[in-house]
Amino acid sequence: MSSSDSAVVSSASIAFPPPAHHDMPSIPYELERSSQSTSTAASSISDKKSELSAEKGSPSWNGYLDDELPEKTQGHWVRNLRFQIFSLYRRLFGIVFITNMAVFIATCVQNGLQGADAQYIGKVAIANIFVAVLMRQDYVINAFFTVACAAPRSWPLFIRRILGRVYTIGGIHSGCAVSGTIWLVLFAAQATRQFIKKEYITIPTLVFTYIILALLVGMIVFAYPKARTRHHDTFEMTHRFMGWTAVALVWCLVLFLIKDYQQAGQTLGQAVLRSPPFWLVLIMTCSIILPWLRLRKVPVRAEVLSNHCVRLHFDYVDTHPGHFTRMSLSPLKEWHSFATISVPGTKGYSAVVSRAGDWTSERIANPPTEIWIRGVPCYGVVRVTPLFRRVVMVATGSGIGPIAPVVYAKKVPIQLLWTAPAVRKTFGDALVDSLLEANPSAVIYDTREHGKPDMVKLTYRMVREFNAEAVVIISNEPLTRKVVYGMMSRGIPAFGAIWDS
Repeated sequence: MSSSDSAVVSSASIAFPPPAHHDMPSIPYELERSSQSTSTAASSISDKKSELSAEKGSPSWNGYLDDELPEKTQGHWVRNLRFQIFSLYRRLFGIVFITNMAVFIATCVQNGLQGADAQYIGKVAIANIFVAVLMRQDYVINAFFTVACAAPRSWPLFIRRILGRVYTIGGIHSGCAVSGTIWLVLFAAQATRQFIKKEYITIPTLVFTYIILALLVGMIVFAYPKARTRHHDTFEMTHRFMGWTAVALVWCLVLFLIKDYQQAGQTLGQAVLRSPPFWLVLIMTCSIILPWLRLRKVPVRAEVLSNHCVRLHFDYVDTHPGHFTRMSLSPLKEWHSFATISVPGTKGYSAVVSRAGDWTSERIANPPTEIWIRGVPCYGVVRVTPLFRRVVMVATGSGIGPIAPVVYAKKVPIQLLWTAPAVRKTFGDALVDSLLEANPSAVIYDTREHGKPDMVKLTYRMVREFNAEAVVIISNEPLTRKVVYGMMSRGIPAFGAIWDS
């Protein structure tokens, strides 16, 4: 999910009861109480139109800055290795890569100077590329989430905590992509050797091999996390067009390789149908084409909330909590993912586009009336929330988008913490009031009025008082990593978007 990904509920013409409010302890405060309830509380909001008659009091989280966080559960080196250096994404990458390299070394050692047969090496290389492609297919991703999140809450927490990391399956994609490229290097070397000895391999097979290898190396270079972050548009273009070109050439390579090894008395058609790489490439190609078969231009109703964000309303499909969709004005150039918000009983969904770059700024200045949509709604990290009995959900800014539909669904007891500048002015009364109506104890913290809170301490206070099993956070990369590490290192399962893949 990109940093600008967000969504918001459609503005329904329902009068929500005004919520109660508390000021945060970092400034002088007033405790706002509803005449109907004195037990529910939400944070202070700068918009005075929503205030009720106030009376002095102390918010339940008063003095959270003075709280002493519990000691971290493991030694410094162990927890840094476990939660930062060797994240589950990197562990999955490592398992795939090390397994491949073990087979790679065994293949080289077993066959000695003669080398393994190029046909065998080619099968392994294509199998890795096949898995790498499928791990980025919408239906495959949704299947992983559906299976993982089907676990009942009665299961032990340590099992549900592992299943909750299902969104790190990108490590399998990366591991297979890198491994497949290394196998292709070995294939190129062995194919060259066999060509020189005039054993099976022909010139077209060699030519396609080296071109594909160059394309895959280029894709890996541009996909390196730092390069991808600094030059995201370049990464997206190279990954798409170089990837498509590589797949087309893999078809050529497979057909020529089958022809090179065609047995006497066997037709080319028979050889193709009996070749596993042919079927792998066929399935891989269909998985790439499928989302583009669902490419369509849909009408959108835009509602500018402020100079910071615009809300886009769609009715072409219904979505579920945890979904995101991909949008574009130029389908071949760039795509942007945004979380969807659906309201139970309401058709369609809405999404909030917040200012985070040139594309989002242009959508706010000139809201679209139509927009391209590709594929099906796909699940993201917030989908794991129902795995846990009680959850603290943390959002900063437009990160409320992915979290809001879970709040509205009310399938899991939730304590919401949302920090943002000028909340009502930026996101509108309808969204704020609907969240408070759905989760009366929600904490909505105006950072422009109160300054930035200590998110680790505040989150931990809420986990302790709400007796939560887990934390889900949607924020920018530094804060997400900080809060997730702050919770995990103290034994509290925490989940947030990753930027490794």
